[in-house]
Amino acid sequence: MTDHGSTPEHAPDDASHDAPRDGEGAGVDGYTGAVKPGGPADVRELPRLTIRKLAVSEMSNNAYLLTCRTTGSQLLIDAADDAPTLLGLVRSGGEGLDAVVTTHQHWDHVRALADVVAATGARTIAGTDDAAALPVTVDETVGQGDTVGFGDVTLSVVHLRGHTPGSIALAYRDPDDAGGRTHLFTGDSLFPGGIGNTKQPGQSFGSLIEDVTTRVFDVYDDDTWFYPGHGDDSTLGVERPHLQEWRARGW
Repeated sequence: MTDHGSTPEHAPDDASHDAPRDGEGAGVDGYTGAVKPGGPADVRELPRLTIRKLAVSEMSNNAYLLTCRTTGSQLLIDAADDAPTLLGLVRSGGEGLDAVVTTHQHWDHVRALADVVAATGARTIAGTDDAAALPVTVDETVGQGDTVGFGDVTLSVVHLRGHTPGSIALAYRDPDDAGGRTHLFTGDSLFPGGIGNTKQPGQSFGSLIEDVTTRVFDVYDDDTWFYPGHGDDSTLGVERPHLQEWRARGW
């Protein structure tokens, strides 16, 4: 199969766009978001939500397990590969899995989806325009302005067109977090150093840079921490000064 999501263009190699360090938006909880396939998950504890980030596969796909701290309900973002490892991640968070959200249709993000769903009975959620391409029946399709709920947690859906037609990001703001930081799971639409790959047929740089600008950077503040589909995390504040640079270079 040809991969349309993880070519070098999806995460520009620029040392100035490393994951944020202390003083640049890094959490005081010790979370950095730096994970590697075969290594342990990195864990962030928010007042009402626990975030576990794990990398799987030779393509270093990120998967995120979100656990509601008041109910124990759980949601997985991108069952990318290695179902046994992902099921172990689910067990590390508690009992059962309520839902799996797929950020976009590309094959490297769905290789374990069928097995994880079969093992857990989790409901499946994806962007409306990508749902038909997934290897499972999608129980719930979502688009711009929709929400996804599990336990006492509500995630806002951001539709980001251009990498795939139905790519989505998920935004969370913990109501008990005094800092008020937004946490944004961006799939392959936004990375440290640039937007996702748009060089394959059917992709659109113009569409993706516009949606990332108007639906992400124009909406969320600089403290927003984002969690991409591959590699390290960053904050919007670190990336915002480079938006015009991204537009000018065209990737």
